[in-house]
This record gives sequence, C-alpha cells and structure tokens, in this order.
Amino acid sequence: MSALDYNEALKQGKKEYHACTYKGRYPYLPVLDQIISNSKIEIRNEQDLGTYSIPLRLVVGTAHEGRTQAFAANFMPIMETGSEFSAKWTALSNSQVNEGIHDPIKVFEFMNRFYVIEGNKRVSVMKYFGAVTIRAEVIRKVPVMSSNPDVQIYYEFMEFFECTHMNDIYFSKPGSFKSLMNLVGIKPGEEMDEIARENLVSSFLRFANAFKARGGDRFSYPTADAYLRLIHIQNYDEVVHYSPKEMAKYVAKYWSEFELLDEAADTAVELKLNPEKVTKKNLLSYLIPGGLSVDKLKVGFVYEFSPQDSQWVYGHELGRKYLEDVFNNELETFVEENIRPGVNDDEAIEALIYQGCNLIFVTSSTMVLNSVKEAIAHPDVKILNCSLDASHEAIRTYFARMYEAKFLSGLIAGALTKTNKIGFVAGSPVRGTLSDINAFARGAKMVNPEAVVYVEWTGVKDSNYDEAFHKYGVDIVSDQDMITPGRDRRQFGLYQLKGDRSVHLAMTLWHWGNFYQQLIESIVNGSWDKQAPSGSVRSLNYWWGLSAEAIEFIMSDNVPKDTRRLVEIIRDSIIQERYHIFSGELKNQNGEIVSEEGEELTPEEIISMDYLLENVIGRLPKYEELNEPARIRVMEQGVIRPED
Repeated sequence: MSALDYNEALKQGKKEYHACTYKGRYPYLPVLDQIISNSKIEIRNEQDLGTYSIPLRLVVGTAHEGRTQAFAANFMPIMETGSEFSAKWTALSNSQVNEGIHDPIKVFEFMNRFYVIEGNKRVSVMKYFGAVTIRAEVIRKVPVMSSNPDVQIYYEFMEFFECTHMNDIYFSKPGSFKSLMNLVGIKPGEEMDEIARENLVSSFLRFANAFKARGGDRFSYPTADAYLRLIHIQNYDEVVHYSPKEMAKYVAKYWSEFELLDEAADTAVELKLNPEKVTKKNLLSYLIPGGLSVDKLKVGFVYEFSPQDSQWVYGHELGRKYLEDVFNNELETFVEENIRPGVNDDEAIEALIYQGCNLIFVTSSTMVLNSVKEAIAHPDVKILNCSLDASHEAIRTYFARMYEAKFLSGLIAGALTKTNKIGFVAGSPVRGTLSDINAFARGAKMVNPEAVVYVEWTGVKDSNYDEAFHKYGVDIVSDQDMITPGRDRRQFGLYQLKGDRSVHLAMTLWHWGNFYQQLIESIVNGSWDKQAPSGSVRSLNYWWGLSAEAIEFIMSDNVPKDTRRLVEIIRDSIIQERYHIFSGELKNQNGEIVSEEGEELTPEEIISMDYLLENVIGRLPKYEELNEPARIRVMEQGVIRPED
C-alpha cells in the first residue's frame, strides 16, 4: 500500500506544481530565509517555545532552501518513484500506518506560520494522510516592532498566544486581537482557564465549519475576522454556547455582514450626499409590512444620555419635537433615554418595537452593533444609527457634514483674531472630528495665513481646555455646538475672549428635525426602497450638509458686516458646489502633501482623515489617555487604535 500511497501523493504534488506554474506562482515550498529577506522585516531575536502540537495547515514551508524542490507548494512529493527520496517517504508512510509518527519535527514559527528545519518528509506524509496536528519543537523568530501593520498584528497575536496557546485564530487588522480578548474576557499576561480555552476553541471551530460550508473560503480575509464581527454584535457569552445547528443559522443570518468585510469585493459604504427630491405625501398612506394601514406613524428614538445632560442628545430631542410639530397628529414618537451602549441598548430598541415603532433612530454610534443585531432580528423594522461610514447592510446610518459649517466658523475666527492663536474644542478622535478640525483650520488660514489653531480634547482624562487656551494666549474659541441645559457652562459655538467675559460670534447648528423630516418623507414616498443598493452588498450612509439644510450656520451681530458678507458668499458657493473646502494643496503637520494643487479630496478621503493640517497645533490623543466614554466611541468609530 505504501508504494501506492507514494504514487498518489506524487500525483497530487505534480498537479499542484503544474497549477502553480500555470498561474505564475512559485511551484515549490516557500523558504523562510527568502521570505524574511524579501519582506525586509528585521528579526529582533529567537525564542524557544518548547515542544507542542501545532496545526498542520499552518506548516507552510521550509526554513532553508535545501531540498525544497523535492516538494510541490502543498508539501506533496514531486520526485519520481524509485528514487532514494521516494524510498524514505514510503518508509515513513509505513510507520504512520503501523504505529504512527511520534518523533517531533523542528520548525521556525514566523508571523504565525511554521517553516520546517527538520522533518519535511514527516510533514508531507502527515499532510497526505489528512492529519490535523503534528508535534514540533518550535523556535519563534520575533520581528522588530515597526509601523508595518502585519508586524503590529503579530505582536498582538504573541500577547494572545501567551494567554491561550492558540494558533488557529488570526486576524487581518491591528486591534482585532485586543478586541477579541476584551470580548472573551482574556486578561493580558494571565493564562486562560483551560475550560474557557476549550470553549473558545470549540466555538471558533463550529463557526469556521459553518462559515466554510456556506462559502466563506472565497472571502479575502481570515475566518477569525468574521467570527469577531459575529461576537461583537451577538455577544460572546451567547455565541460560545451555540450548537453546530445554531451556529449555521446565525452564519446565514449575518452573511451580509460578512460580505461587507471583504475588501476584495464591491462592498464600500455608499454615501448619499443630498436628500432625494420627493413629492410630499400624506403620512397616513404609509403602510406597515403586510399592507395593514396604521393611524399614525410611530417613530422611536434611543438616547445614550438625557437631553438635560448632553448637548448632543438635546439637539436630537429638539429634532424629535420638531417632527411632532411638523407632522402634527400623523406621527407619534417614543423615547428611551439614559441607555448604556452594549448593556441595555438592545433592550431599549426592543421596547420601542414592542410599542409599535417600525422606524427607529438610534442616536449614538456606540450603539451601532446592537442596532445591527436588532435590525437582523426584526427585518420589518427600519433602524438607522447616527454614525459615519459604518459598514453594515442591515441598518442605514446618517450624519451631517458639519465640517462645512466649521469651515465658515474658521473664516470668522481667522478674520477677527488679534493674537493669531485660536482654540478648537474637540471631543474624541473619531471619524468626522478630524475633518471638522481641519476645515476650521483651513478657513482660518484662508483669511489669515498667520493664524494657528490649538486643539484640545474633551475626551481626554482630566481635560481642562480653558486653562490650556489661557496658557497659549488664545483669544477666539470654537467650543461645543450648543448649550447643555442641565449644566452651568454657558459658552458654546464660536466666541471671542475679552478679559473675563466672552463675546458670542457664531454657532453651528445640527438641524436634526429637518434631517428626520426629509428621511421620513423619503420613506413615505418610496425613495427609501429606490435608494437601496443593488447588486453586491453595500451599506448606505446619509451624509447631508448645508445644501440639505441638515446643518445651519448662524452669525451674531458681533461679526462685522464685511466679514458676514464674505461668509455668506462662501456659504452659498459651498451649497451650490462651486467651492470645495478640501481642494488645492494641503499639507499635514509633518509638512507632507496630502492633496496636490488642482486636486480635490473625495468624500471618502474626508471621512477617513487621520491627520491634522499644518496650521493645527496639538496631536491625536493616545488610547490610554482617553476617558471611558471616549474609549467606547473610539472602539467603534475611531481613527486611532488601542495600541496607538
């Protein structure tokens, strides 16, 4: 039988060799020495990890060139029958059949892949017989830490491996291992409880089997990426107990989410930059699924805080009341407030559904995952989450192009500053915030090339921006957008500091009422369904600005008439799309050109800004410097990662 086994293995090896040659790929075993040399990754040191069972599928090559050309890329032999090599392979095959191969091989581990130092033929035989693991003496090659994302992921893996001794789980993006450890309850530096480890292994393997059975192998990312998305939304404490049948059901349920993870597919977020023009129609014509008429459209709102405690929530509350005034008796609204993200936000959404709401606005980006969870569980309910560029097919997201108004605010600040030192109060380093800062700084520089903008973050622990601005000599400040009703602080918008008093200059207003009205009218008139992305799975984000009257910019009489007139002219140019704020040459704080003269940043490039412009003084805070609410926001929508 062993001779027959070699002939069959030889057939598989030749098939793999010819397939690789035909596709222009290297047909032999990858060689670690060459991989390290070509990658230009510097090795810091080697670590002896001892002897243990390693996944055979992760044994992918040989350490040194040696006899690598005796094997095809799949470790099957390609040397003809009758050679000394075939005799040794056949002898090992006999051993595996009769008593099993017990002698451990010796390997280098590099970036969670194994390369054989001694034992290539043993690996070949074990792979031929379909073994899952193989005993190995493992020496790890540790790379020097760098800005290379692959190296950053690997350093996270090493921390994860220290706690779990697991090789099967691996991710494609930095920050993923930290997220997994946080969700599962794995503490850095502490070995994972054996039962908890077995539960994680079993849960992941059940998911991997269901994922592969449905076609997950075709995606460009590792299986672990999809598993992490599932436990982010569905909760690990639930997922870990799923039977194979239940796991298959949830894999099917969340399939569109997994499709959106695939960067090789056409799955980008589709931005709607302006409302659809619709003919107004009576709300009473709105039909709930099944064609049953309703007396009133019931709309729910989920607030993270109360309107008295948060200027953000207060703005949405004004929008809710605006809806009730505009639609009068045709619409009824319901509110769930002081809701904790990831704790009871799913219960809040379900409570609104129980009250009959089939349209729900979740006003915090930190609740996006449970918004997705509930949307998948209740496909007849339209759920929208107030966030920017969130890639989820089950829900739609919405946000306003506040950077347009911040640019106008920067024009005033640059024109009126006496010290050329302007302050900007930012919240957390999340998507959208950096475009606000940069647009403000660009506006200031347009009218005053000497103006600089000092940025301070309220999401940083022990933040005291008043004190910081006083130290810098700032004389104009861009603060929170509106007053928080339940707090003593009365400064908001753009104001000028004059001794102990402040002079109000302008304010940017989130007109959520107008935003919600137009969204509801689009639903009633059917454009909601017309806007649904067709073809490949895509998520949809409404990102409206001044032209949609989703935001307003209001100037006080303290702004000189000539300055007011300039701002009005530029505002009209932005609305009519004659002027683009982020066009022409742009340089970041390092003096690097991020946009050439004659170029214009795309909406996607504006959203994904992770840099500050050259006339901004300050930096993005590190994750550990943030307070807890800011950390939650950064985990969902951040432009920094936990390791930053």
